[in-house]
Amino acid sequence: MTTPILIATGNPGKLAEYTHLLADLPVEWHSLTDLGIRADVEETGTDFEANALLKAHEYGRRANMLTLADDSGLVVDALGGEPGVHSARYGGPGLDDAGRWRLLLDNLRGVPDEKRTARFVCTIAAVAPNGEAIITEGTLEGRIAHEGRGEHGFGYDPVFYLPERGVTLAELPPAQKNAISHRANAAAALRPYLIDMLTL
Repeated sequence: MTTPILIATGNPGKLAEYTHLLADLPVEWHSLTDLGIRADVEETGTDFEANALLKAHEYGRRANMLTLADDSGLVVDALGGEPGVHSARYGGPGLDDAGRWRLLLDNLRGVPDEKRTARFVCTIAAVAPNGEAIITEGTLEGRIAHEGRGEHGFGYDPVFYLPERGVTLAELPPAQKNAISHRANAAAALRPYLIDMLTL
């Protein structure tokens, strides 16, 4: 017997990533699009956890099923944690992905390598129909490069440098990136709690 779970996204790529990361669970996965739910919950939280919980509770209420929602972004130490929860909106609505990471590089101009530390953060909220909520977080540590490199990935991947591998995230094949990503780490932490929730 499978349990229906809503992944609170309309992004088919994110749905595919979750179904891959949690493929062995007895689950029937649904997206907002599958259920005809509009992705219109405003992310008004001041941190990743607040936004993930906000979305999981609201979309879970609409779907009346166990719901996973995440919030993620890039935290740069030299910028006081920015862009953080504003990662997807950094610089305003007129910028695309490349525009946002170029702005980031401009804002880090003159900052030496050792002070360009950063991490991707992903917080997942799982909320059951009875209101029970579980929060997990995953991170991926790195540094901000001085220029963009690589053709894979999206967002800030071209400037997120992995010192131990000598490449940016955008230079890694998708399968390698997904094996070490902040979302993969958060999903791995969620797995045992999710198994418990499935047996409620």
